[in-house]
Amino acid sequence: MQLLNHKKLHIVAGRATAELVADICRELDVAQGTPNIAEFANGEIHVKYGESIRGSDVFIVQTHTAWDDRSINDSIMEHLIMVDAAKRASAKRITAVAPFFGYSRQDRKASGREPITARLIADLFLAAGADRLISVDLHSGQIQGFFDGPVDHLTAMPVLIDYLAGLDEDDMVIVSPDAGRMKVAERYTNLLDADLAYVHKRRSTEEKNAVEAKEIIGEVAGRCCVLIDDMIDTGGTICAAAELLHQYDAKRIIIATTHGVFSGPAIDRIKNAPVETVLVTDTLPLPSEKRADNITVLSVAPIIAQAISAVFEDTSVSEIFQGNHLA
Repeated sequence: MQLLNHKKLHIVAGRATAELVADICRELDVAQGTPNIAEFANGEIHVKYGESIRGSDVFIVQTHTAWDDRSINDSIMEHLIMVDAAKRASAKRITAVAPFFGYSRQDRKASGREPITARLIADLFLAAGADRLISVDLHSGQIQGFFDGPVDHLTAMPVLIDYLAGLDEDDMVIVSPDAGRMKVAERYTNLLDADLAYVHKRRSTEEKNAVEAKEIIGEVAGRCCVLIDDMIDTGGTICAAAELLHQYDAKRIIIATTHGVFSGPAIDRIKNAPVETVLVTDTLPLPSEKRADNITVLSVAPIIAQAISAVFEDTSVSEIFQGNHLA
């Protein structure tokens, strides 16, 4: 007897990522699977795939964020349950796609008696049955080593670079909000043929999410300045840097970031900051209360679609980014 196996691609979405997954499926020209997610009366999540996924290469996409009246923990638990359901439905390979990976800032012990929660999340996905992880712009590259299996670390840099290149600015400066982002900022300078500067800052030791920007290292007066970071949460760091650039007589101030978390006072800070444009991607959904006139949303659906296609066809993901995705 000779058996000819044909690989089957199956993509499903968690409820926090429905719009992004619809765009990904359009890019790949494939139908979206139906996980039939429901909740019991007590809030427990139930998943039952609407079609057979036996022997399929299953990509389960869920960004880790609060949505509607649910928390980020709800989205992570939903993601894990979808993975478990796929494992028990005899999927051949399961890839958990988390455009925004939850708890990624808790990647080390900054002081005594703290957890390393990013590692815990990676362990949970392994226990649930995930064979592979895909994420976009992890807060730190070391998280790739937390999962005992292949991790494809994508970057939104090509999307942001395309937009910035279209500004037609001859005198652009890429500004890192701190010394820790200098390596990523240097990649932007190389791709945009721009100069480099960074903000020397001091973070408050007494109050969380409080930052004091001190001075700009580099020439920014009269120039188009682009502040880059992986995420904006409360906006304290990036808006303090923008205010400092304004004091240093920057001509234009643009913020380019991957993840628009926008917690607490972030939107008010962005509205009041001397910023022309805030570029974010759709790794996280942006409800109406998290939008402002100067926020522009760019899609990472083409990048994630290319990565899914490469994994499914067993080709190189690195070639998509020419090596610029490695942290």
